[in-house]
Amino acid sequence: MAHVLSDEQIERYDADGFLVIEGFAGPAACAQLRARAVDIVEAFDPGEHRSVFTTDEQERTSDREFLASSNGTWCFFEQGAFDADGALRQETALSINKIGHAMHDLDDVFSSFSYTPDLAGVAADIGLTDALALQSMYIFKQPHIGGEVGCHQDATFLYTEPLSVTGFWFAIEDATLDNGCLWAAPGGHRTGLRKVFKRLGPDFADDDAGTEFEVLDTTPLPSPAELVPLEVRAGTMVVLNGLLPHWSDVNRSAASRHAYSLHCISAAAEYPAWNWLQRSAELPLRRLDGRDVSHATAPRSIGTSA
Repeated sequence: MAHVLSDEQIERYDADGFLVIEGFAGPAACAQLRARAVDIVEAFDPGEHRSVFTTDEQERTSDREFLASSNGTWCFFEQGAFDADGALRQETALSINKIGHAMHDLDDVFSSFSYTPDLAGVAADIGLTDALALQSMYIFKQPHIGGEVGCHQDATFLYTEPLSVTGFWFAIEDATLDNGCLWAAPGGHRTGLRKVFKRLGPDFADDDAGTEFEVLDTTPLPSPAELVPLEVRAGTMVVLNGLLPHWSDVNRSAASRHAYSLHCISAAAEYPAWNWLQRSAELPLRRLDGRDVSHATAPRSIGTSA
């Protein structure tokens, strides 16, 4: 596979734990993905199950829709979308926090955006062996109500042994200080993993059993004052090491901050059965480079039969 990144970019990623690549996705691809996300929201009918995505780790809960979204496409509302009586404050299109978590394998537009030779090349260049596309999220960061995402490490939520999760975050619209751009801790990936987010229940298979955080290291994650902002234009891709502490602020502006995030792991890594995201046998993970798609693979589970 041909190299996509320069030696300097690889060295910068290794040093900082993140890499900003401007112009990675073209305007037409960004516009197409945005339009498809809007279509999904317009067609979404939550019925009585209006799942709210809580971005504060201390308050995070996991309902059945959240856990089942590992194998589907679900729209999650912003915390600030509802009034005291439970009614939407504004139209649904301006109330959705994100769509998740398997669009990259269930939707043609998302799949075309996700499975590209260039993205596979970046994954290979940074040492992500046999990258598997595990989870996708389309994040709206709605005007005025787009919530803060507390400082966290992606490996908390998508854990492998050895640690391998890598985030590929695409700015579909300009990300600024005003509308809640990413902030990151340069070099923060060289510290340990603070906690893991685990399913509960005897076999981790019950979507009604809930989840909990298990603390591994009580060292605090950096405060926002210790982070650097990543203001980027639409089309930019930010590569995020799974141990890198990162954060995004509330959107206080009148402009949305649409973004698409794809998380990948190594096929060589072990994937615990207690991870919240569990794909069914009917929807196995696919290699990012498209090889052997007809014989798609899945990471090995710890504590389960092969």
